[in-house]
Amino acid sequence: MGRHAIVVVAYDGVRLLDVTAPAEVFATAAGLGGSYTVGLCSPSGDAVRTSAGLRLGVDGAASEVGEVHTLLVPGSPALPRGPRPEGLARAVEELAGRAERVASVCTGAFVLAGAGLLEGRRATTHWRHAALLARLHPGLRVEPDAIYVRDGPVLTSAGVSAGLDLSLALVEEDEGSDLAREVARDLVVFLQRPGGQSQFSVASRTFRPRRDVLRPVLDAVAADPGADHAAPVLAARAGVSTRHLARLFRERLGTTPGAHVEQVRLEAARALLEAGESVTGAARRSGLGSDESLRRAFWRHLGLTPSAYRDRFRTARRSP
Repeated sequence: MGRHAIVVVAYDGVRLLDVTAPAEVFATAAGLGGSYTVGLCSPSGDAVRTSAGLRLGVDGAASEVGEVHTLLVPGSPALPRGPRPEGLARAVEELAGRAERVASVCTGAFVLAGAGLLEGRRATTHWRHAALLARLHPGLRVEPDAIYVRDGPVLTSAGVSAGLDLSLALVEEDEGSDLAREVARDLVVFLQRPGGQSQFSVASRTFRPRRDVLRPVLDAVAADPGADHAAPVLAARAGVSTRHLARLFRERLGTTPGAHVEQVRLEAARALLEAGESVTGAARRSGLGSDESLRRAFWRHLGLTPSAYRDRFRTARRSP
């Protein structure tokens, strides 16, 4: 197998961890026998000043880069609304034209979108900037809650830690799960969270006003996902009709009572599987019921089976 040349493009204002976290994954993989080389370039070949104020040296100019298997474009706090650093767009367009796959971390997606690389594709970015990305580039479909998204040879990811997840996923794709597991073990992180997993827990992304008829409903579902949360039960708890409850969920949360309950139960099932619970036990205790119901929910929301999800965490926890 030939070596995979990972090329990271740095520029003034880049977020340091968006550069170093993925680079560390691939460099660690190489140290453990993986077929990777990692190079860092800038549009001009000069060292760059990161958003943290630290100076970062590079191997050379983007125009001097030889082989490029995977191009990785990190993000910057200034990218969504500020002007693009001089020469960055041109460097990315040229390198992407020679790369087998292209990936971005966080707001690096704005650079890929500006270069036309995301047109007609699904993509994600940091949750804070997802709406702006969709507004500026209506030709792409933004998935604002995903950790990372792959659409063909182009991958985009959310904030800093999502760059680790994306990079580990690429190592697993290139070299297999054993090496990816060893890298995760070395870096003391999970093998990886599935790309479709939410950037936030259900509770943290749900609007919860102090005084609202929905508050006791949301609290009850969060406190015991496995309980009976059929629409009539929830409506009775809120003291409204089922029709009015559905209207309140739609107006205030942008979802339905049933969809909200399923999301909370799915999150509970994930936590149970991560803790070592069986698929049957996770289905029963989370309130999703049967193995088949759990499987359908996992496939619909995460794109993998409960067994595969559980095995990722099981293998990541094994001692060397």
